[in-house]
Amino acid sequence: MGSESSSTRSPRRSRPSSARGTGPPTTSSPPRTGSTSGPMYYNGIYHEFYQYNPNGSVWGNIVWGHSVSTDLINWIPLETAIARDTPSDINGCWTGSATILPGNRLVIIYTGADPEKRQVQNIVVPKNMSDPYLREWTKAGNNPVIQPVGPGLNSGQFRDPTTGWVGPDGLWRIAVGAELNGDSAALLYKSKDFLNWTRVDHPLYSSNSSSMWECPDFFAVLPGNSGGLDLSAAIPNGAKHVLKMSLDSCDKYMIGVYDLKSDTFIPDTVLDDRRLWLRIDYGNFYASKSFFDSKKSRRIIWGWTNETDSSSDDVAKGWAGIHAIPRTIWLDSHGKQLLQWPVEEVESLRGNEINHQGLELKKGGLFEIKGTDSFQADVEIDFELTSIDKADPFDPSWLLDVEKHCREAGASVNGGIGPFGLVVLASDNMEEHTAVHFRVYKSEQKYMILMCSDLRRLMLMVLALMFYLSLQMSEN
Repeated sequence: MGSESSSTRSPRRSRPSSARGTGPPTTSSPPRTGSTSGPMYYNGIYHEFYQYNPNGSVWGNIVWGHSVSTDLINWIPLETAIARDTPSDINGCWTGSATILPGNRLVIIYTGADPEKRQVQNIVVPKNMSDPYLREWTKAGNNPVIQPVGPGLNSGQFRDPTTGWVGPDGLWRIAVGAELNGDSAALLYKSKDFLNWTRVDHPLYSSNSSSMWECPDFFAVLPGNSGGLDLSAAIPNGAKHVLKMSLDSCDKYMIGVYDLKSDTFIPDTVLDDRRLWLRIDYGNFYASKSFFDSKKSRRIIWGWTNETDSSSDDVAKGWAGIHAIPRTIWLDSHGKQLLQWPVEEVESLRGNEINHQGLELKKGGLFEIKGTDSFQADVEIDFELTSIDKADPFDPSWLLDVEKHCREAGASVNGGIGPFGLVVLASDNMEEHTAVHFRVYKSEQKYMILMCSDLRRLMLMVLALMFYLSLQMSEN
């Protein structure tokens, strides 16, 4: 099929990972970890909060777990940050966000479930500012600060407030994911002091293509600039805005502009079929939250992934849920698509490089890379194809359900060009393995590359692998 060059490195294991994530790795094993909440960099410390069941490895009893780090790699687990101990959160402390106010004052707004299981928004502030880890938090006396009141609002679909930003009138704003008259919406709220909120008479944005958005995120980006923007500061000319939402078991987003006059988000492109909306990740990645990292002037996004284990397996192993490695995220130079890469701190984990150059693989051929830990490997590989003349035609309907097409065009189904790629976590007899494979298709004006992971031959192993792959195609 052509030649390839590859480089494989195994991360150095300074500390073992646990259920609190492949970010954050810790030395303990807590039970159930859920979606990321309120990530931030504050006074030299990275904080990550998350939905957490301290009583077991199944869903329920949700409070906020809390871990801290100075490098995004090595994490210290702390005590529960927010417990469900007041009427406005007695049935659960759900997702929220952190905002740094003028004077370096810190506030977190989060969703709680009240005795009637209405979803309401609550405020907490640090109890002891002299504690660099911010272990203890005090709930506002006027909680809940936002209630699900108003025509057309579903009180059971009203959650996940965003980080705040300042509008042209000097007032703070947040967006809350909601179901409004049967449509999905990012409802807009205003406040002078971040404690007393008023609902704006129109949403930041809404869509009739679904009924509810979870974990909305709203932030500014500059095309072609990998540096991040602080949404509460002045936004430079030429900036775009991103509205991200979680639905259909994945994270999707729109790119557009924040119109200051109408106080609304206006997408550059509106697609009626939400299956065609842009996605943050085509793998198992959900309920992500981003934050502006003032230490390195970048925007970092963090997502949650759950395993394919059954609930009984989770109970047996004593934990469930991991967090993906945090990523730097920015807008491409054309202003059309978000780009992302694991944070640079990951470089500190690399070691034991194995390098191969100029390998030639024939159809059906395999080359085994020895000497590395297949459970934690970083693979950089270039494939050079001798020809792309035999590429199969691309069917645009595949974009409606890429996962379905990956299942149908599995690693064992031959095509015009492909499948080719990697086989990882393979047993000696190849009865168990995971295939990460590519196919090349020809559309009307360009070539399309499909990347899939086929887990159907993976029975007993767990994939904990990062891939950085690039494809190089040339015709000789």
